This record gives sequence, structure tokens and C-alpha cells, in this order.
Amino acid sequence: MRIGIDVGGTNTDAVLMDGIRVVGWYKTPTTPDVSSGIISALEHLLEQTRVPSREVRAVMIGTTHFTNAVVERKRLMPVAAIRLGLPATECLPPMVDWPADLRDTIGNHAYLVHGGHEFDGREIAPLDEAELRQVAADVRAKGLRSAAIASVFSPVNPSMEERAAEILREEIPGIFVSLSHEIGRIGLLERENAAIMNACLRDLAERIVNSFRDALARLDISAPFYISQNDGTLMNAEYAEKYPVLTFASGPTNSMRGAAFLSGVKEAMVVDVGGTTSDVGMLIHGFPRESSVAVEIGGVRTNFRMPDVLSFGLGGGSIVRDEGARIGPDSVGYELTTRGRAFGGDTLTTTDIAVAAGLVDLGDRARVADLPPQVIARALDEIQRLVDVAVDRMKTSAAAIPVILVGGGSILISRPIQGASEIVKPDHFPVANAIGAAIAQVGGETDRVFALDRMTRDEELAEAKREASSKAIDAGADPATIQVVDVEEVPLTYLPSNAVRIRVKAVGDLLMA
Repeated sequence: MRIGIDVGGTNTDAVLMDGIRVVGWYKTPTTPDVSSGIISALEHLLEQTRVPSREVRAVMIGTTHFTNAVVERKRLMPVAAIRLGLPATECLPPMVDWPADLRDTIGNHAYLVHGGHEFDGREIAPLDEAELRQVAADVRAKGLRSAAIASVFSPVNPSMEERAAEILREEIPGIFVSLSHEIGRIGLLERENAAIMNACLRDLAERIVNSFRDALARLDISAPFYISQNDGTLMNAEYAEKYPVLTFASGPTNSMRGAAFLSGVKEAMVVDVGGTTSDVGMLIHGFPRESSVAVEIGGVRTNFRMPDVLSFGLGGGSIVRDEGARIGPDSVGYELTTRGRAFGGDTLTTTDIAVAAGLVDLGDRARVADLPPQVIARALDEIQRLVDVAVDRMKTSAAAIPVILVGGGSILISRPIQGASEIVKPDHFPVANAIGAAIAQVGGETDRVFALDRMTRDEELAEAKREASSKAIDAGADPATIQVVDVEEVPLTYLPSNAVRIRVKAVGDLLMA
């Protein structure tokens, strides 16, 4: 037995699965302290299914804590941002493109040190260890407990970042160190940004993971637990503490993976309608299509893996205004059952429209019986327009494709979607996000530039595959089940030495005790 949990801004969903069979599920409003909401969901789930806690062998959790912390500028650690790149990169210092308020929140402690490599592994300049020890002394004097180290072309040769980390740990025992080559891809500034963002979340990561651990202990669940990554795979709790940034956008990813599992359709558009927002994304081989451009998180450009998802303000709690002509983007969220008109409140929401239109049996329909028919029709038209536009924006061709509807708010969609060859609404659609977490595999990825004058193409591919597989195993995958699911080669023809960029993704089943 395994449990999947998705902690969203509106609801906390929990599902119990036996292999590929859904045994039971439960949905409850997310609580301000989060942990009590998880405990409530699990208590009801285990009571409902009558499954003893000792039979639970693994728990998978998807969370928005870390994304919210960056967006809200709260609970972030001050960070020492150390770049190894002098004399080549002095004109654009670390965090140069960050929003001023976020940069100030984490202290704006930036350092430049001699070092770095060319694309083919040649040194730009030797690592200046004496200079780095001076930086460490300043970091120690400021009382900073977290550092991000980024070196030019470190995905090609990570040795300087690794040596710099050793020196920092020698000089400042107990310091958290995030290395950019373990998180981001080739571009220096975006990769450095991802490492800094990871570093500022390390304290929060420990607290959140410990709160999950305590919540499970209170329910006498001794099974190991895992955190969802944003590529549709899992990482163990210890890995999540080290790389919290990899959880960004894991919620929509879980929904898409759950949609593929529940429907059996691997190539389709997924529309996940929650309580506050809707997420639209494309499935490729059952996994979310990755964004091919730099993604902004809280106003900061990053280049680590992120799903290509379009979010917009349509959900079950979205507020309806202007006689039905305007939907959202604000929402009553988890207060729907107290503020919605069908539940005795005074706020007109999209769920009230669905109840009045007879699309769903919730609350008391008599409370919305006085809504004018034109208001209902206008609101339904606007809901449909928002969905049609979002699906069209995410398509890459004019051809009709299947559309899978999931999420509790998908009750709002009652008409055919433009550009859809068919609309699939699978069983258990309200908790596709938790199911996506429960059935997820464990993954690892590498993205490096190789020079073909040093080794053959086959040798480079084999090395990249070994590295991706090793990362998957470190994250908790069973070595016997590792499979390479994606290989991408991009020849860099404008560079000498027949350089080629190789990206490999490997996944494996969860290693169960």
C-alpha cells in the first residue's frame, strides 16, 4: 500500500493505492499550518478504507511550500552567492537581474573569485583558493549559514565548484552549500540563480520535511516518505532537504501524471481545474512537456527543468462579477463552503453557477435559484472561453488532440473544448494530483557539453546515461529498474572541437524496503 498526498493552496488531497488500484481517497481544506490538514486527511482516509497504518509502505507528498516562500518573499535564508569566473564575468555580478525586494530579502551577499572553465573543460583561470578563503572569512563574520557556488561551465567540469565547497566547509563547519552544476543547466546566470534560490530555501526545507515526518509519526506511519519533483518523479526526504528548488511546479506535474495514469492516454492535453487556478499542459509519453525557455520563479530567471504549463485564474472558488462577464482571478479558496452562495454565503462563485445550471449537486440549489438565466449563461460562456483559449495557446499544431479533464473544479466545464478530438474525464478525477504523486517513479537528469575530440559519441552518451542513472539512484530509485526515457543531442556547430550538448533523463521504480 502507498499513500499519495497533494498539499495545495485550497485543498489537501490524499489517496491510498494498492499497486495500480485506488483503494480510497479523501479531500479536505488546506489548513494554515499545513501539517494538521495532512493529519486530518490521512486520519479520514485510513478510517474510511480500514487499512492499518502498518500496511502503508511508502508516502508520496507534493507541496507548494517552497514556491510560495519565494513568491511571498517569506522564510528565506540569507545566502552567500559565490561565483568562480574572474576575470571573465565581472560585468554581470550575481543576482544582477533579480527583483530588488527579493535580492534584499536574502541579503545581496555576492562574491566573485578567480576560476571557471571554457565549454570544452579548459580553465579560464585557476581557482584562487587564498581568495576563496578570504571570502569564507567574510561569510563567517556575517553569520551566513548557506552559500551557492556557481562556476563558468561547471556542468562540463564541476571540479572547481566541488573544491570550493570543500574549502567553505573547512572554513565554516555546518554551512549549507548548493552547487549550480547539480541543479541548473548550461547558461551561467540562470543556473546560478537556481542555485541561489535553492540555497535560500535550505532552512525551510529542513523544517517542512521534519513537519511531514512528525505528522506521519503522529499517525504511527513508519513508512519512508518522498517528495514530488517538477518533472513527474520523486526524491527521498533527504534529497528534498538538499534540493528543495526541484519541487517547484510539482503540483501541476502530479496532476498531469495522474491524468495519464487514470485515462491511459499518454499523448494529450491536460486541463487541471483546482479551487483557485487552472493548469494546462501537454503530455508527451505520459510525462509533462518540459519548457524549452528560461522560466521565471518569483521574478527570477532560471534554467533548471520545469514543466511547460499555462496557469490562469479559473477554479471552483473563483469569484464571479459583472453579471457573469468576469471570472476571477481571485478566489474564495478553501472558504468556498462558507462564502459561496449555494452554501449560505454571500459571494457568487463559479461553483454557484455550476449548481444553478444543474451541472453538479452541491450545497443548496434553492439558494441560487434567483440567479437570472442570462447571468448563468454569460458566466458559462466566459468559463468556456478561458479554457478554449488556454488549450489553443498550449497546442503546437492545429490538429485536434485528446483533452483530459481532472481536478475538483473540472465540474465547471460542460461543453466541448475547441481543438479537442475527444474529452476524457477519468474515474477519481478530483484527486488526480495525489494519484500522480502516489504512482510516480524516481528520476535523475544530466545536461552537459562534451567535446568529441576527447571521446567518441558512444562514450559520451554512455557517460551521460551513467550520470543520469546515478542521480536517480541517489534520489531513491531501485538500480535494477532504471531506464533511460529521454536522450537529446544538440550539436554546437559554432564551437570548435565538435562540441555537442547531451541531455539524458533516467527513471526507475521506487526502492521499497
